[in-house]
Amino acid sequence: MAESSANKLNQLRQQMRSARRALDHRTLQIHARAVAKHICRSRSFINSRHLAGYLANDSEMDPRFIIERAWQLNKQVYLPVLAPLGQGLYFAPFPPSSELVRNRFGIMEPACDPRHWRSARQLDLVLLPLVAFDCTGNRLGMGGGFYDRSLAYRQHRQYWRKPQLIGLAHELQKTPALTSRSWDIPLDGIATEHTIYTTTGE
Repeated sequence: MAESSANKLNQLRQQMRSARRALDHRTLQIHARAVAKHICRSRSFINSRHLAGYLANDSEMDPRFIIERAWQLNKQVYLPVLAPLGQGLYFAPFPPSSELVRNRFGIMEPACDPRHWRSARQLDLVLLPLVAFDCTGNRLGMGGGFYDRSLAYRQHRQYWRKPQLIGLAHELQKTPALTSRSWDIPLDGIATEHTIYTTTGE
């Protein structure tokens, strides 16, 4: 049964990744600007001082315009960095002048002394990439579980739920329902080029 469920998720990943890869460069840019407009008008963004984004890959929704606006407003921007094996993600400062290096998976991240890293609970807002989502806040990622492990503490907090978690996606990545597993950390909202789907109130 578990194997069948895993196969279905992998099939969904392949389907959604193929769909977003079919988007041309112009469409990707239009979507990224539309998402930036939605996010930058949101209370989550306006009230944040420390926020994390990511570097888009594989036709993911690109947060670059959100990051550029955050810099203009003198907000502190961070990118995820891989901690030593088994420790999940931390977040390194990402000012405009940042030097980037490749991590062990070949993904670019800030060249930053670990003493300056922050944990997720020290941030106000985290923008997450995803492969698929539903409107109740369930997120399907690439399967590595890095974000879920780094945010697992939120499962034990009923009220204080810092940071706000907003997934960024193309509307075509929406699916009617995703099965929530015990280790999955739900999102507070998902922003697409059309709107922000809020799941816990904006």
